Amino acid sequence: MSQESNPILFFNRYTGEEESEPVYGEKWLRWVYETRVGRGLLQAIVKRSLFSRYYGWRMDLPESQSLVTPFIEKYGLDSTEFAASPDTYRTFNEFFIRALKDSVRPVSPEPDVAVFPTDGRHLGFQDISKIEAVYAKGQRFDLEKLLGDDSLAECYRDGTLVISRLCPVDYHRYHFTCSGIPSESKLLNGSLFSVNPIALRRNLSYLLENKRMLTLLRSDRFGQVLCLEIGATCVGSIVQTYEAGTEIEKGAEKGMFRFGGSCTILLFERDRIALAEDLCEQTEKNRELYARMGDYLGKVF
Repeated sequence: MSQESNPILFFNRYTGEEESEPVYGEKWLRWVYETRVGRGLLQAIVKRSLFSRYYGWRMDLPESQSLVTPFIEKYGLDSTEFAASPDTYRTFNEFFIRALKDSVRPVSPEPDVAVFPTDGRHLGFQDISKIEAVYAKGQRFDLEKLLGDDSLAECYRDGTLVISRLCPVDYHRYHFTCSGIPSESKLLNGSLFSVNPIALRRNLSYLLENKRMLTLLRSDRFGQVLCLEIGATCVGSIVQTYEAGTEIEKGAEKGMFRFGGSCTILLFERDRIALAEDLCEQTEKNRELYARMGDYLGKVF
């Protein structure tokens, strides 16, 4: 079995066990990214924003509401966490960008602790300059390509990197990792490839080239933190809900992804944060760690 066809395994912080990811649309993803004909379609249609806008439009139609209950049942989502009853969502996209009850995602209160910005599967690299592989052997992280700015990339060249990947089954709002003052978000336009490991094992550049939004967060404790939200195939849009230039609290909502799997990236300057041991341990095994928004990511170095 080729590496690309292997199941997607991650380590669950809460169960202490390795688990296999249920992939929404797995057969379609594997056909597009692992077959010759599929890759031709990928370049011609799938990566383009028109395809994702069309899919997002479909998820905003009233008839898409009929997809909500089957989705919850198939993927075993806990509807008691939702801020609203499942039958109140008028479209699938309303359900997809659902808010949760405050009590189900408590934010680590210690001032010297940063938290995960999203629910999802995470990789953490204490020193970007020492990365040897991301998702597959031989793939290195290109900061200049990601940021589109050589001078900004230089600030984080030997800093710390956290990649948080959201699946369609996850809570799709993202939050601030620490308190501070955020800048306006800057759009870096790009394609909309999938950010599922089925795609990224083949080509990490999909992650670096996708449409992304960049925000600088100035924090007294963690320095200048770079926050990126990255779009992906079938993501209707990246919506920022925060107010730039004003002090925000750790765990405050920053924005949301409309339909589709997505990704966030955090960059910390050198020697500003010591990442959680389990995150580093799993990343060294080239395996993602599942953790929820608000949980311990790392502490002041």
